[in-house]
Amino acid sequence: MDEGEPPVRSFRFPIELGKIRELSRATWTEAPEVLDGTVIPPTFLYGARMWDDEAPEQRPADPGDRGRLHAEQEFVFHGPPPGAGAVLTVSTRVDPEYEKRGRRGGLMSFQLVVTEYRDPDGRLVAEARQLGVRTSAEAGG
Repeated sequence: MDEGEPPVRSFRFPIELGKIRELSRATWTEAPEVLDGTVIPPTFLYGARMWDDEAPEQRPADPGDRGRLHAEQEFVFHGPPPGAGAVLTVSTRVDPEYEKRGRRGGLMSFQLVVTEYRDPDGRLVAEARQLGVRTSAEAGG
């Protein structure tokens, strides 16, 4: 890892049928291939954070930072979504913050959190990209 690269950490994420069904029922999903665990709903990957045993204070910039607005979330699958029984390795990196001036005044700070989901052979199965933004001043009217 280069000196300027952000730290990367990883953990194992077992995809369990019961958890797929919990999310499916909570979101009123009726697709048979989801209910039987053949594939996961796309947003299921967000729940991988529950399998991360690392203490919150040791995590790089928490995507759930309450002072940062959730500006954008994207899931990209590189093939069919995995199903029940799959065990993925989840790696998360936090890209360096960048800033730009808002159209109505004030400085905005942006941070991208990229999470990769890989199968046991190391193949990239999916990616999640979450952009957060923090403003430094009230926007002018």
